[in-house]
Amino acid sequence: MALSIGIVGLPNVGKSTLFNVLTKKQVEASNYPFCTIDPNVGVVKVPDIRLDKIAAISKPEKIISAAIEFVDIAGLVKGAHEGEGLGNQFLSHIRECDAICEVIRAFKNDDIIHVAGKVDPREDKETINMELIFADLSTVDKRLEKVVKETKSGDKEAIKLKDLLEKTKKHLESGLAARTLSLDEDENKALKNLGLLTIKPMIYLLNNDGGENVDLGQTQEEIININVKIEEEIASLPEEEQAEYKKELGIEQSGLDKLITSAYRLLGLETFFTTGTDETRAWTIIKGSKAPQAAGVIHTDFEKGFIRAEVIYWEDFLAVGSELAGREKGLLRTEGKDYVMKDGDICHFLINK
Repeated sequence: MALSIGIVGLPNVGKSTLFNVLTKKQVEASNYPFCTIDPNVGVVKVPDIRLDKIAAISKPEKIISAAIEFVDIAGLVKGAHEGEGLGNQFLSHIRECDAICEVIRAFKNDDIIHVAGKVDPREDKETINMELIFADLSTVDKRLEKVVKETKSGDKEAIKLKDLLEKTKKHLESGLAARTLSLDEDENKALKNLGLLTIKPMIYLLNNDGGENVDLGQTQEEIININVKIEEEIASLPEEEQAEYKKELGIEQSGLDKLITSAYRLLGLETFFTTGTDETRAWTIIKGSKAPQAAGVIHTDFEKGFIRAEVIYWEDFLAVGSELAGREKGLLRTEGKDYVMKDGDICHFLINK
């Protein structure tokens, strides 16, 4: 599955700089034929040291990382839902994204003008959040107008949807994101089908220069601190020099790593691997996926034709040095349709063609 994150924020918060840093690590498009690379879309490899260690043993012709897609949205401004600025027309680009990363300015620099005339991270967060809420209210109102007509025939499903939309509208009008609504599984699915923006998981990325602590107010969302300027400096160096520079600065994890780690945790994702002499590859699945579903990530037909999976944990594979040795030591197992995948599994799927 291709993970996609939409990047939003006010103008001059470091959003485009962050996007440029991320896309310096952009993968070759040829490895991901399902992606169209536009100027505001970058497909970046997911760093995973396990992949390199597995490949060092298998010595494949190709090594393919899992991919994450970032969509850069033009800077939003207050009143975007009423036609102010350019951002609102680009919101449709993130309706298909899995999560939203909201970049918030927490650095002070008199040479970079703040659109509101002052640096106030908490206020900026509320401005962007309200624009997303207003965009969702417009979506809900349009759908509600149609479904009210459908209820006149006594359609039970239409009546249920009308009640859900009215509940959602009231919630949004209270200034609350749709993701904070208490919903059952069917209601949640119905709202997701509407493409609401505020139902998506949110990551707040504070572009912080290391100054004072930032108060974003009460929030349940993920918050990560990144100095985007420093990240830009690191990304501009040759790859062999980046590790040394990060060591000098005391940076253990890059901004990209922080963002991807947060996204995987937020969305409940994990990784499994396939390996051989032709290719070693990382694949992204939803935590709790069973073996046939994992096979279906490689190709949809594989889930239908799944027979069994041969599985070895990546650390066991490294310890014994090959799948053959893993089989001899009983570390390579045969698993059936009910096997729940673990993060770090190396799999070979047997498929009925």
